[in-house]
Amino acid sequence: MGQFDRTLEFIDQLQHAGTAAAVCEKLLGITSDFGLTALMAGTVPQPGTPAGQQKQHVLLCDWPVEWLERYVARNYVDHDPVVSHMKQLQAPFQWREASQGARFDKSSGEVMGDAGAFKLRDGLAFPLITLDGQIVMVSLGGEAVELSAAEFGLVSLVSTYAVGRAMQLHTMANKTIDHIVLTPRERECLQWAAVGKSEWEISQILGISEHTSEKHLLNAKSKLGAVNRVQAVAEAIRRGYIS
Repeated sequence: MGQFDRTLEFIDQLQHAGTAAAVCEKLLGITSDFGLTALMAGTVPQPGTPAGQQKQHVLLCDWPVEWLERYVARNYVDHDPVVSHMKQLQAPFQWREASQGARFDKSSGEVMGDAGAFKLRDGLAFPLITLDGQIVMVSLGGEAVELSAAEFGLVSLVSTYAVGRAMQLHTMANKTIDHIVLTPRERECLQWAAVGKSEWEISQILGISEHTSEKHLLNAKSKLGAVNRVQAVAEAIRRGYIS
């Protein structure tokens, strides 16, 4: 089975999850094969937010309970290098990249050291911007994380879809999905982007200029309310434009 076929199979599993908790369980069932055994997704509280209010920002959580309690009690969100890195980037990254950043200091080291004590030594994280403009921080962690480039893309896409699915389940009872119309070219460009093709490669496949392929992808991202290619592809799959 090819990587894209595996991705579609995983997304189908997530689509059939009926609750946010079920989505979380199924996602970790997929990512644990790559060493990612814990998940946290939520909005980032303003600096100085009281500990008692920070948990209200959590949307999905399968984090070690003691680690979550320590994280909140010590206000680690204000010093977490992974959170800081997510605020600066739009694309998925591994925790180790944040740990190597220029702003990594003693407080950051304490956060990562404590995380390691709870078998969260590395992970994958990314910010997700929802259709209504809300920013959700998503972080998956584990003790021994090994991801090839292809696996990194698979996990990023499936995780993006999972969080979107969980949020959809929270609101679908009283909110309908807006109808979005993608042009045939926008669909084609997204289809090729889903299998990892660059704008230049897409232009060669479709016989159009690189600028035109880039324009189609930008239009599709805008229509889908996505901030990057990964989110656009995940949203297109969720809406049935890519199968």
